[in-house]
Amino acid sequence: MRKSSGFTLIELLIVIAIIGILATALIPNLIGARNRGFEAAAQSCAKQIATAQEAYFIERNTYASTLALLQSNSTTSGIVKTCDTTRMTISAVSGDSTTYEFTVKHNSGGGTFKVTPNGVVRQ
Repeated sequence: MRKSSGFTLIELLIVIAIIGILATALIPNLIGARNRGFEAAAQSCAKQIATAQEAYFIERNTYASTLALLQSNSTTSGIVKTCDTTRMTISAVSGDSTTYEFTVKHNSGGGTFKVTPNGVVRQ
């Protein structure tokens, strides 16, 4: 009697079926986790902009109307530059001496966040 080494076709098919079932269950969860990560990055950037605006206001008694003003300010430049502006879309909707509004969205997905003097909210 000859001893055979290796796997039978049935065993291989069962393993492939199990891998397929696991993949269909895990891939949607991984995509969801990735989107939540993008959203968390955008929210973090929005909070950094809010912090930078408050520091800018303390120094100048006015809010910055553009992101460029926040980045050029010596005190707040380290705060806003930590936002990866190559991966985020940051728009200054409005801004004057008493108020401001920015929107932040990650380019790869996730939610959009609105930054105002009242805080950061998801749109």
